[in-house]
Amino acid sequence: MTDARLPGDDEAAFIAAARSNDAAQFALITERYRRELQVHCYRMLANYEDAQDMTQETFLRVWNKRESFKGHAALRTWLYRIATNACLDFLEKRNDRTPVPAELPGAGSEVRYLQPYPDPMLPEDPQESVVARETIELAFIVAVQHLPPRQRAVFILRDVLGWPASKAADALELTVASVTSALQRARVTIREQLPGRRLDWRSPATHELSEGERGVVKSYIDAHERNDLDGLTALLRDDLRFAMLPVPGTLIVTAKDAVDGWVSGGLFRRGHDDWRCIATTVNRMPAAVLYLRTPDDPEYRLFAIAVLHIVDGKIAELTGFDATGKPWLSLPATL
Repeated sequence: MTDARLPGDDEAAFIAAARSNDAAQFALITERYRRELQVHCYRMLANYEDAQDMTQETFLRVWNKRESFKGHAALRTWLYRIATNACLDFLEKRNDRTPVPAELPGAGSEVRYLQPYPDPMLPEDPQESVVARETIELAFIVAVQHLPPRQRAVFILRDVLGWPASKAADALELTVASVTSALQRARVTIREQLPGRRLDWRSPATHELSEGERGVVKSYIDAHERNDLDGLTALLRDDLRFAMLPVPGTLIVTAKDAVDGWVSGGLFRRGHDDWRCIATTVNRMPAAVLYLRTPDDPEYRLFAIAVLHIVDGKIAELTGFDATGKPWLSLPATL
């Protein structure tokens, strides 16, 4: 994602629109960057709605600062700089946007503000590192949240977007030495949070689900619709990590405890045993959207979305999200 890939016409057109106060042309030029900037804000914040808000804030700041853009750097670079600092300002004002210790002893931490990212809102260019599956999956987004905000920004600019240290330093108003030091510390934390995962995002990225993943999702949906608890259990790794967000205290770290918790909570019992599910993807991960029909209701109503991390044919992580009240997921309310 280098400056050289950006056509110079964008900079010239932007400067002309800024000088003439042509809001329509200005919006036309900047709008093409919306999706990638929103993904950038999402990586910084792990929350889709916050990312939307900060993307809007970025465009407001860009308009207010339009006359300061002289074309010395690529327009994309300038936009990312403003978006990054908008996110940093947001994080400085919020004390609820960091991981909190899990209520379960030894279970690590929870990112309760985490939200799924709808795949249709990802940038369309599959070659961009901004849409690489490895850097949009929930585990990666959660890992990044364990970095202090400025380290987080350095890590994303340097290791995900591939910016040189000098450009990242300029964007964050830091010295190159400070950026290098922050990146080294960030990489240590990310390795701790993502054991066994690669950290070289410059190598070829993956985008599509494997046939094995699709098969597991199909089996998960089939077992869920048949209320087949044995079948569900067989799909889960013994050391399953399960959480239902944004509900606090729902983190569970074994398959047996997860299934027992679902049953004790009333799922798969009378009144909560008539399911229909559809397969989808969010964060370039396999997912199942769950619909529940209660007695005397003619329709199946949107209930939750289960996002699955599948390892060697088994579900290693299952992150559930309340799917209601999230129009940006573009899910039908009923089936």
